[in-house]
Formats: sequence, C-alpha cells, structure tokens
Amino acid sequence: MTTTTSPPNGTEGPEDGREDRTHDEASRHLTSPLLLTLVLLTAVMFQDPVRRALAAPVTQSWMTVFVAVVLQALPFLVLGVLLSAAIAVFVPPSFFVRALPKRPALAVPVAGAAGAVLPGCECASVPVAGALVRRGVTPAAALAFLLSAPAINPVVLTATAVAFPAAPEMVLARFVASLLVACAMGWLWQRLGRTDLLRPPARSSYDGQGGGAAFWGSVRHDVMHAGGFLVVGAVAAATLKAVVPAEWLRAAAGSPVLSVLVLAVLAVLLSICSEADAFVAASLTAFSPTARLAFLVVGPMVDLKLFALQAGTFGRAFALRFAPATFALAVAVSALTGAVLL
Repeated sequence: MTTTTSPPNGTEGPEDGREDRTHDEASRHLTSPLLLTLVLLTAVMFQDPVRRALAAPVTQSWMTVFVAVVLQALPFLVLGVLLSAAIAVFVPPSFFVRALPKRPALAVPVAGAAGAVLPGCECASVPVAGALVRRGVTPAAALAFLLSAPAINPVVLTATAVAFPAAPEMVLARFVASLLVACAMGWLWQRLGRTDLLRPPARSSYDGQGGGAAFWGSVRHDVMHAGGFLVVGAVAAATLKAVVPAEWLRAAAGSPVLSVLVLAVLAVLLSICSEADAFVAASLTAFSPTARLAFLVVGPMVDLKLFALQAGTFGRAFALRFAPATFALAVAVSALTGAVLL
C-alpha cells in the first residue's frame, strides 16, 4: 500500500507555495483603474507645483513648438497616408514599370522631378516612398522622390516666392539645390546602398477584400504606424527648441561658414513643415542668403520628425546611415549653389 504524507501543520507543499507566490505577485501588479487613481491623487496633492511648472516660459515654449509641429505635419501626413493607400491598393505594379525608365540611373532623376507634382511635405513623402518600394520601384528612385517631393513641389516653391518677394533667385536656388541633392542621394544609394538595410514594414494582406475595405485598412495601418513616430519627433524638436539659447544663434551669424552649419543644424532641430519653413528663413535676417538656403534645403530632407518617420518606415539601420549622408550632401550643395546663384 502506498501512503501519502501531508506536510506538517503550518507548512506548505511545493505546489501550494508556488500558487501563493503567484497570487502575491499578481496582487502587487498595478491595474489600470488603480494607476489612474494614483495619478489623479498625485496631481491633486501637487497641483500648485504642477501649475507653476506649466506656467513657466520654458514649458509654454515647449508646448507651443510641440503643438505647432504636430498641427503643421498632421494634415500632410494624412495626405501621404491616403496616397500611399491608393498606390498600394489601386495602382498595379505594372504602372511603375511603364512610367519609370528601366535603367535605375535614369529612373532616379525622373522620380526626383516627379516630386514637383505632389503638394505635400516630408510627412507625406515617407509613406508614399514606402508604397513605391513595396510596389517594386527601385529603391534609388523611391528615395530620390522622398527627398525631392517636400522641397520642390508647387506649394513649397510658391511659399518661398511669397516669403522672399525681393529675392526671386532664392526660389531658383532652392529648386536647383534640392533636386541635385535628391538625385545625388538616389545615385549614391544605387551605387553603395545595401538592400538588407532598407526594410519597408510588412503590411497586412487585404486579398479577397473589396477595394474600399482594403483602402481603409491600409489607411488605418499607416496612420497608427507613422503617427506615433511623428509624435516622437515632435517631442524631440520641442525639447531641443526650448533649451537652445537664442544668443548662440546671434553669435554664429557673423561667421560665413559657421552660419551655414548653424542654420542647417537648426533646420534639423526645429522640424518645421516645408510649407512654412520659408517664412522662418526669411525672418532670420542676420544670416546670409546662403545660410538661409541651407536651412531651406536641409529641413525638408533631414529633421527630427522625418528621421523618426524614416526609422519607422524603412528601419533604424537605414535611417542612421541615410540621414547623416543626406545632411552632409545637402550642406555642401547648398553652399555651392548659394555661391553661384545668390
């Protein structure tokens, strides 16, 4: 006969001990209602310090920049998402085969020039470029389009002409420099780019669905995906804008070389939508025309929110290599173009 021995009184078996520990650990986890209650209680207890912090000039500046970046970019992000969904669902891959030259070296300038017809900013160009890559367009051409569309489209060029009414050459300089950078980066990627670094996000399959259902499913996917990275970029831009002293900018304006670099870096940090950056550049009267051209060329191609969107769409490894190369080339081309045309 087999006898079963039970643990002495006051002791637990191995399984009972594990169950009690699991119950204790679960009871220590914060539930959503409890966490919300703790946050509200904390806010009530420290409402005076919180109110003072929110009223501080630095906080006000941070919130202003954050809201401005998001509100400027969001409509064009939605535009880009709609175009991306339309390309993914309604445009057959054979269309791009017919529209672009078969040789990648020729497809790059054609795609770069095609950026002139899309009235959107960098937030719109990223999802569209992602859709082009998914549809079989050579990555070099899609990247040329990504860089040129926010900088040379009719809305941006018109805004630049309005912002610089006494300097129409600024419009020409912006168009030439931006198109040169876009095509050069496309050719550079074709020559040196690694296909394993460019990873467009996987998309849910919409096979078997109607066109409308597939379209809105694609829109919801891209809005949730790209919108989160837009917020991350806006937070970073607002934080940096709030802590950089204005005196540093005034001191840098006196140096021809340093002024170009400073405004190029400022364009990255401010992350202003390309439809509005010309008015900001026109207000920087202490800086040379070439420095302001660098601000206009670099901003639509390399800024914080664009870097975040590129990382979310094509992968962080791609963005960490593509953005610095674009920045260096944009600064060099802006300086040369400014020396010739301005």
